[in-house]
Amino acid sequence: MVDQTLIVLKPDSVKKNLVGEILRRFEAKGFVIKKLKMFTMNKNEAERFYSIHKEKPFFNELVSFITSGPIVAAVIEGSDAVEKVREIIGVTKPSEAAPRTVRRDFGTSITQNAIHASDSLESFIKESKIIFD
Repeated sequence: MVDQTLIVLKPDSVKKNLVGEILRRFEAKGFVIKKLKMFTMNKNEAERFYSIHKEKPFFNELVSFITSGPIVAAVIEGSDAVEKVREIIGVTKPSEAAPRTVRRDFGTSITQNAIHASDSLESFIKESKIIFD
């Protein structure tokens, strides 16, 4: 099934000039970039984006980090996009991510883990509206 999902290259990826390399990995796996946007998220957008984590102790750290510099957001399209993209990026903690995943290769901590990807169709719809509408 061909569907879409959202990826967000976090400020650490942009600062390290990894945007092209990370996007290339998705294109190499057959994904097509449908929308692309570079901007700095404001606090209100970040709080809405991470609202699912509002009651968790790391919420403020997430908001602070995602607003600390430019990000690159992309809607990408491909077969089983949500599931396959999650495999390509790896688990949240870079040291526990599988070899050759984005987070294993480029992440340095749970927060500074290079990339965010929607974890479901519902998350994709909510998150992409915050970024692209």
